[in-house]
Amino acid sequence: MLHRALTPLLLSYPAVIGGLVITITEPASVKVKELISQEGQDGLMLRVAVRPGGCSGFSYEMFFDTEKDSEDTVIDQLGVAVVVDPSSAQLLTGATLDYKDGLQGAGFAIDNPNAKNSCGCGQSFS
Repeated sequence: MLHRALTPLLLSYPAVIGGLVITITEPASVKVKELISQEGQDGLMLRVAVRPGGCSGFSYEMFFDTEKDSEDTVIDQLGVAVVVDPSSAQLLTGATLDYKDGLQGAGFAIDNPNAKNSCGCGQSFS
């Protein structure tokens, strides 16, 4: 299994979009495809997970993966295969993965309607 962390996440929390586990925006799909191309390995999927930890209780994790479990949810959006494990899916339902590149920096952002609180570091939630 390839386990390579991506850029740190910037977090914000708008309203729920659709009923998918996670929705990927066009800018995020373009950036993910660019990063996968740089890896030079066939069959890479973007795994998005929620792990215990961080200042507020949970933190996001994103990495490229070549394997999936039979219980994982696989979503193919805009040419990107996104994999989410069952426990993370409960906390990510309705979330949106975006990529922002602006004056204040560039990075992936997860807008999660399930997050009640976040901490000052911007990378954890409860």
